[in-house]
Amino acid sequence: MEIERKFLLDYLPVNIDKFAKSEIIQAYISCEPELRIRKKDDKYFMTKKIGTGMVRNEYEMEIDEKFYNFLINGIDSKVSKTRYLVPLSSKTTAEIDVYHNNLDGLKTVEVEFETMEEAINFEIPNWFGLEVTNDKNYKNANLSKIKSYTKKKI
Repeated sequence: MEIERKFLLDYLPVNIDKFAKSEIIQAYISCEPELRIRKKDDKYFMTKKIGTGMVRNEYEMEIDEKFYNFLINGIDSKVSKTRYLVPLSSKTTAEIDVYHNNLDGLKTVEVEFETMEEAINFEIPNWFGLEVTNDKNYKNANLSKIKSYTKKKI
């Protein structure tokens, strides 16, 4: 189970490049239920997510590059992004996604929690923007279908 809150970002934290980062490409085989494949740096994964909002069931398994390449061939619903990991406390990390290509200009931040109580009591940093946890438009599966991003469009 995944407990997570998601927010928009108008700007990135100062010195963002000093934090760990990964290059990610996600392709969606199915959006309902959400079935995706992901290349994260030099590793490959298949993930199934069920549900919407703050709490979702998630199962992820590592796959090999050959299977990933077989599956991604012909899939148009893709998201490309750089993910930065910014520690917020000893228990929480901000996962900042800076989107590329058709979603250029979009920046989001997600924070995962161990419990619902932690998620509800989370003190939102002042550099976080509008919360979009429950806005289906900002699910990556739906973002993958957008041809060109503009703030007013979503």
